[in-house]
Amino acid sequence: MAKFVSAGRLDVIDPGHILGSLPDPVVVVDASGHICFANPAAEQFFDAGAAWLCQQYLSAIIPFSSPLLELVQQVQAQGQTVSEYGVDIGSPRLGPREVNVLVSPVLEVSGCVVLQIEPRTIAEKMDRQLLHRGAARSISGMAAVLAHEVKNPLSGIRGAAQLLEQNAVPRDRELTRLICEEADRICALVDRVDIFSDEEPIAYRAVNIHEVLEHVRKVAKAGFARGMRFTEQYDPSLPPVFGNRDQLIQVFLNLVKNAAEVLEPGGEIALATAYRHGVKLAVPSSRERIHLPLEVSVQDDGPGVPEDIKAHLFDPFVSTKANGTGLGLALVAKIVGDHGGVVECESRPRRTIFRVLLPVSESGSEAEI
Repeated sequence: MAKFVSAGRLDVIDPGHILGSLPDPVVVVDASGHICFANPAAEQFFDAGAAWLCQQYLSAIIPFSSPLLELVQQVQAQGQTVSEYGVDIGSPRLGPREVNVLVSPVLEVSGCVVLQIEPRTIAEKMDRQLLHRGAARSISGMAAVLAHEVKNPLSGIRGAAQLLEQNAVPRDRELTRLICEEADRICALVDRVDIFSDEEPIAYRAVNIHEVLEHVRKVAKAGFARGMRFTEQYDPSLPPVFGNRDQLIQVFLNLVKNAAEVLEPGGEIALATAYRHGVKLAVPSSRERIHLPLEVSVQDDGPGVPEDIKAHLFDPFVSTKANGTGLGLALVAKIVGDHGGVVECESRPRRTIFRVLLPVSESGSEAEI
């Protein structure tokens, strides 16, 4: 029994009732791999009653080739919580099953772990991939049509900024240099109208994510986020990201811009980085898993994402803004996916967080993907 103090009184609540109310399947496995608890959602997921499940070993209902079994053994041995995305646990009995999983140790019982499953269907994954590719093609097409129209005014803007810089005071020169730098970056993007396609290789190298975030913050403060409060909570020991600097700037500019557009003047945007142990992404059709320990988050204290679009937030042409194109977050998902990473959103009123999980650069060498 677990005891909870609430509203000045002591209530006694059975933990099984709490786990039973969760919408996601939850299974408890002991040190020998035997299932000793399954909530109603797990019964529905495995199409079997709790009484039958609690007579089985996990290895009897999960294919031996699934990385989930190895994941459980890892948590039992190391005693650290591990999450993994896109794990295939399909079998002839269960049919195609792709899930996200969170495996946590039960500290009071040696070798005992709690397995929380977030179901994802293969069809859903394929649909989302097709939609993201469609959004990328739309952007490529628009960039090809507008390339000439965009580059001409950008040249004028850059030239004007250079003239202003000649007579500017030192404090203003930082802004003129920022204008020139951003104009050059946009021109580079336009020159590569296929930046969101898979046809041309993109150069990836070791990137200091904090330099990327500071650049994004300066651009935002000088423009669309003027009047907003920024806070930073960075892990200074964070290793470099394996990625493309310009594309990462594009990702976090989009996320910060989205946050700024829903905030009132004086609203707060929080940027944070952290190293997360044990976060992995399963590679489709392979037992290989990519470690994604670098977490970058963008948080705002705005009204939150409407419930009716949360499930489709990263789909193209889905927007909470009256005049929005709905392509920004779809592009974020595409670029992060190209980096081998994951982007997630957690939202409620006064607290919306976009988390981007990225791989570590193993070396400082350049590579093309």
